[in-house]
Amino acid sequence: MTDVAIRCERLAKRYEIGEREAYKTIRDVITDAVAAPFRRLRSAAQHSSHGNGSQDKPTIWALKDVSFQIKRGEVVGIIGRNGAGKSTLLKILSRITEPTEGRVDIWGRVGSLLEVGTGFHPELTGRDNIFLNGAILGMKKTEIARKFDEIVAFAEVEKFIDTPVKRYSSGMYVRLAFAVAAHMQPGILIVDEVLSVGDAQFQKKCIGQMDAVARGGRTVLFVSHNVPAVTRLCSRCILLQAGTVLKDGMTHEVMNAYLRTELATSAAREWAISESPGDEVVKLRAVRVCKIDGTVSETFDIRQPIGIDVVFDVLEDGYILAPNIHLFDDEGTNLFISIDQDSDWRRSPRPPGRYCSTAWIPGNFMAEGFFTVRVAVTTFSNMTVHFDEPDAVAFQVIDSTDGDSARGDYAGHLPGVVRPILNWTTTYAPEANEASAQPWDTKTVHVP
Repeated sequence: MTDVAIRCERLAKRYEIGEREAYKTIRDVITDAVAAPFRRLRSAAQHSSHGNGSQDKPTIWALKDVSFQIKRGEVVGIIGRNGAGKSTLLKILSRITEPTEGRVDIWGRVGSLLEVGTGFHPELTGRDNIFLNGAILGMKKTEIARKFDEIVAFAEVEKFIDTPVKRYSSGMYVRLAFAVAAHMQPGILIVDEVLSVGDAQFQKKCIGQMDAVARGGRTVLFVSHNVPAVTRLCSRCILLQAGTVLKDGMTHEVMNAYLRTELATSAAREWAISESPGDEVVKLRAVRVCKIDGTVSETFDIRQPIGIDVVFDVLEDGYILAPNIHLFDDEGTNLFISIDQDSDWRRSPRPPGRYCSTAWIPGNFMAEGFFTVRVAVTTFSNMTVHFDEPDAVAFQVIDSTDGDSARGDYAGHLPGVVRPILNWTTTYAPEANEASAQPWDTKTVHVP
């Protein structure tokens, strides 16, 4: 048996502007299959005598020349900005739509969750839709019945399982849809950005379930704008841009490419004098994210210190200036603000000249994820802002799973935005038992 789960060769999909793709019945599929050879001959004849008739209508290529293969058991993230072709690719892989050009080979049963309640009938109850959707996924009735209680419990819809799903909230809808797709044990699970519909607690459950699916050796394709979720779940990523594969490789490398091309932010930026943010007092010249040896880097191991250089020119004397950085996660949460604490300049004006102030974030402090840096310089006395540059630079932190970071040997999800290693000490009482010892009767012995 081949170790390849999915192979795409020169895949392309063209849509006519304003076109609505019709859904086919089984009779349509059989009829099309019989008529396909004659249709191809007729199309070739028309093409040779009249040229390409599709040019009469405006078209758009949602995908163009996409080729890759995914091995069994791989967890692959599909990323890119809106309109890059991610959902179109997943619909082709799920056999919802056909490619215009190219070929897809899939080995294994596919379970997909591309839209809220895909495959659900609004007039049927939750119970009926579990069996209906399971049948669509190719499951036998006995398989569905065996997983039924687990699905209902995961979706948290026990009280409403016999209520028509048209009366469900969007959250209940997506919980049940995901529960069916994730618990039917398909060889290949395809999940689009529908998890954004659920609340934070449900999203956490979904991530955990997909992590369990992946650890079970099944193949997962995961589309999401949730960067920490992608970096945590996926060892590999495919970056789509304008319908083509821009980069395919290790997750942190692809995420860095996405950071540079899609978000127009990198780990180092410089400004010419004529374009520098600032005023007649201070001008921003450069911002860099660097390692302890001074080299610029976009990716840091969680154990590494991270230096943020702010280079600025002071043009006028007499100002007590305070460089400061603001760190944000990928969801826009302001994690902290740090102000330059250099005692030489906290109470003394800076004479004109060029300065490089560096803020150091210690190793084993940040959790994994993407972070952007906002930089500013203000005057202490009256808090005048001389420049304030949002999204000046960005970087990524990657946690290790070799037991040498705060996560230890645990490879699953660890919540939080910081991840420090704290000092722990332990005392114990070798002779203690419930009858003879008080709770605090321990021997002061450090246990490493």
